Order: sequence, then C-alpha cells, then structure tokens
Amino acid sequence: MKEIIRINSIGEVHRILGLEKPRHPLVSVMPLDSRVSDFDFGDATYVMDFYQISFKKGFSGSFGYGRNRYDFEEGSLIFTKPGQTIQVDDELEAQSSSGWILLFHPDLLRKSELGKTIDEYSFFDYDLNEALHLSEKEKNALTDLVEKIQEEYNQNIDKHSQELIIANIELMLKYSKRFYDRQFYTRTNHNQDILASFNKVLRSYYRSEQPLTDGVLSVKSCAEQLNLSVNYLGDLMKAETGRSAKDLINDYVVERAKTRLLGTNDSISEIAYGLGFEYPQGLNKLFKSKVGVSPTQFRNLN
Repeated sequence: MKEIIRINSIGEVHRILGLEKPRHPLVSVMPLDSRVSDFDFGDATYVMDFYQISFKKGFSGSFGYGRNRYDFEEGSLIFTKPGQTIQVDDELEAQSSSGWILLFHPDLLRKSELGKTIDEYSFFDYDLNEALHLSEKEKNALTDLVEKIQEEYNQNIDKHSQELIIANIELMLKYSKRFYDRQFYTRTNHNQDILASFNKVLRSYYRSEQPLTDGVLSVKSCAEQLNLSVNYLGDLMKAETGRSAKDLINDYVVERAKTRLLGTNDSISEIAYGLGFEYPQGLNKLFKSKVGVSPTQFRNLN
C-alpha cells in the first residue's frame, strides 16, 4: 500500500521543495522548473488541503489521479481541489519546458463571494485526462493573470491586496470556463462519439435485467463505463444536447415506460420495478413531471 502524505499548508510545499517561505501564507505562484522536475516524489500518494491550478508544457512523465494517468508532453491546465489525491508515477523531465503552479488555500476565500461559488466551477472535479488544452493566446491570457497575482503578494501587502488577488483568481476561473466551452465546441466529433457511447450504455442497461437488481441507471455508473468523471460527462452532455446527463437518463426511462404502458398489460408496479424503481411512486413522480399525467392516466388516455 502506498504511503499517504498529507500537505496542510502552502508553506509546507515550499519547505518540501526547498523554496523560500511564501510571501503570503494562503497563496503562492511557483514556476515549474528543475526544483519540481528533479524532486523525488517517491512511491507515495499526496493529499493537499488547498486548491491547485497548474499549467504544464514540455514535461515528459505522468501524473496519476484516480484511475487515470495524464501525459504532460503538451501544454495543458489542470485543476485540483482540497482533499484530492495525486500520484507522481514517473520521473518528470523538464527539457525546454515551461509552466507554473498557482496554489491557494480555502481560507483565502472564506469571506469572499468566490468562497460561496467556487464549487460551481465543475472542472475542479474533472479527471486529469480531461485537462484543458490551451491555445497560445489562451495560455498568455491566464499567465498574465497569474503574474498579476504574483505582483500583488510580492509588493507591500495592503488592505486591497487580498481583494485583488481573489478577483484575479476568479477571473482565471471564468476564463477557464469559457475555454472549456471552446474545447467542447471544437471537439464535436469526439463529443458525438461519447454521446453515442452514452446512448449505447443506456440501451444496453435497460435491455438487461440489471435494473431489477441495481436500480435506475445513475450518471455515476454511466461515467465510470465511459471512463469519464461525473462532472465532465455532465458538462459535455450539456454542451452537446442542452440537457444534463440525468435529464437524458430520465427521458429515456420515461420513453421506455410509455412503450410498456401501451405495448403490454404489465401493471404499473411491474413496469416501475422493471425500470429500476424501488417503489411505483418513484415512476409516478418522474412520469408526471415529464408527461404531465400519471402512468395510469397516460394508459387510459391512449
């Protein structure tokens, strides 16, 4: 079993890497240079109690996160949040490389509006293989914001410093959301393949006996079968169809229910159990919310 190393503070990161103490205890920007690439991470799993946004370009080697590995040969942006685990599987080499790491502690955001809304930035829950791949223009826009954050904490900190640092972090996140939308848009063919696979998972599940034992198909189960994170699948479905993954599953279940209501003599209870509902009331509630009438009324009207 791998050793688990928990890193509680940004100052601890600096100490481990042999860097000078951070100018601000709750935020730091570190260049990705030999101090990172040459560090011996060992055969350990790291858990950090702060947010991390990393831009990596030109590194050979890989990081592991969850069940996936990600190769950093190309420039990409990675987001992690407090409590996530990271494994450095291979030795990193930084030849002709560039990059930076922005670290910020949740305590920095506690009293700010961003502290209330940061969970809405779903890409913090994406897997590493769902990284944001940046154009040169996009990279420059985000790097400019990182440099502004660095400038703020390197000068004499005043009453405006923290507000400006948080404002630039929030702007980074808003730009990143835009750039992810661009990535979804420009990968339409790839996304359509995922959408087709999603529909295949739906059909396969409801043509089997699995609903009787495993219940209504969950977004989590679909994501696992497609080797995607739940949030990435949801955001991709929203970008491609305008509907959430949960809505698409519910629509499919309702269509299956309609077919059985009109094409069989099965009772409402039998149909509900066959679609994975623990109780018939579950189907009744979903069906009425989608169709406007109960399953019984739908059958009688047709």
